[in-house]
Amino acid sequence: MPPAHTGAPVTMGASTPSSPEASEAPRPAPERHEPASAGYRRMSLALFAAGLATFALLYSTQALLPAVSAGFGVTAGQASWTVSAATGALALFVLPLSALSERVGRTRMMTVSLALAVGVGLLVPFAPNLTTLVVLRAVQGAALAGLPASAMAYLAEEVRPKALVGAIGLFVAGNSIGGMSGRLVTGWAAQLWGWRAGLAAVGVLALACALVFRALLPRARFFAPAAIDPRSLARTVGGHLRDPLLLRLYGIGALFMTVFGAVYTVIGYRLVDDFSLPQGVVGSVFLVYLVGTASSAAAGQLVARTGRRGALYLAVSTTAAGLLLSLADGLAPILLGLVLITAGFFAGHAVASSSVSRAAKTGRAQASALYQSAYYLGSSAGGTLGAVAYHAGGWSATVALGLVAVLGVVSITLYGTRVARLEERRLTRHRLARAA
Repeated sequence: MPPAHTGAPVTMGASTPSSPEASEAPRPAPERHEPASAGYRRMSLALFAAGLATFALLYSTQALLPAVSAGFGVTAGQASWTVSAATGALALFVLPLSALSERVGRTRMMTVSLALAVGVGLLVPFAPNLTTLVVLRAVQGAALAGLPASAMAYLAEEVRPKALVGAIGLFVAGNSIGGMSGRLVTGWAAQLWGWRAGLAAVGVLALACALVFRALLPRARFFAPAAIDPRSLARTVGGHLRDPLLLRLYGIGALFMTVFGAVYTVIGYRLVDDFSLPQGVVGSVFLVYLVGTASSAAAGQLVARTGRRGALYLAVSTTAAGLLLSLADGLAPILLGLVLITAGFFAGHAVASSSVSRAAKTGRAQASALYQSAYYLGSSAGGTLGAVAYHAGGWSATVALGLVAVLGVVSITLYGTRVARLEERRLTRHRLARAA
């Protein structure tokens, strides 16, 4: 894609004043999208649809795990690999595909990734055994890897900086709607026609979202293609991994997702084992994702009021309160606990992911890709460890795992606050010394 037009007039040979080149007024330089513009609205809707499809496909088997276990005669830990394989493959491929997006373009990478993932999603319902299902899910996760980091980089390039948190919040809101609708669709379809029909329904939903995404997404106006240089990529990645702030943000994303992956991988088993709920009702429980939609979309306002670290403290406190409340025996407090966990997680994720785009001055795609890698590795670890913990010690063991991860988020945020205060004091002393 050629660089953005600068608005400078073009001189072509011996053009006369009557020629089109001479009479045509210079085009104004393009401006980045802001919330009041039509382009921003189209972009937000397109990426909302892409986020919806991503989470619907990525976690399509999560609400069906009890049915998958029964269908193939496997344990919760074995069935959980249908989720962990997808998220793990995404984590492994997101960095190389984000580097490729620097060459082929953000919009093309997102389009191809989503198309391939949808294609695999339409094959998944026909998997004859667990091994084939896990392999197809891994391929699907690898295909999806080109979308999240490219979307973050696309937003960072096309949106005004002050509107970036809100724009990323809307993309994350699409994730939450996708997670909710995917589980809701699979749950009821599985109850009526079996778990394979549930997976097929998600594939059709994702196909519709992909078509909306491609129809609405504005072309990139500030993307400049760059050659893929492995050495330069290694230097960029190495620089990000040596950046203390980015490392803290990667850790926060991974730990938040460990909690979320553990809770939502196991909750279906608990609702079936302890309350004997049918598959459709279990899927309907994921309507609490709507809370995540609201909390992620409101992340920008939360940061404006409390600052980024203040928003993270509030998010992690909400998540911890939800984990503790979910230990109750009644269905109502368990559902309220899920509401708090979901609200805290999505708010924390929106703040952390937007902070990565803000903190990385160069190599934003790679910075976002590293965040996505950490985030989805956390999901894989949380899903598998949460299922193992549930098998070994029940729901309380899964909650204990979540609380350990929450404590990690608190520790990282407290350390970041201390570092920021020390740096502020150092700069103050430096200014005073220069004034003297």
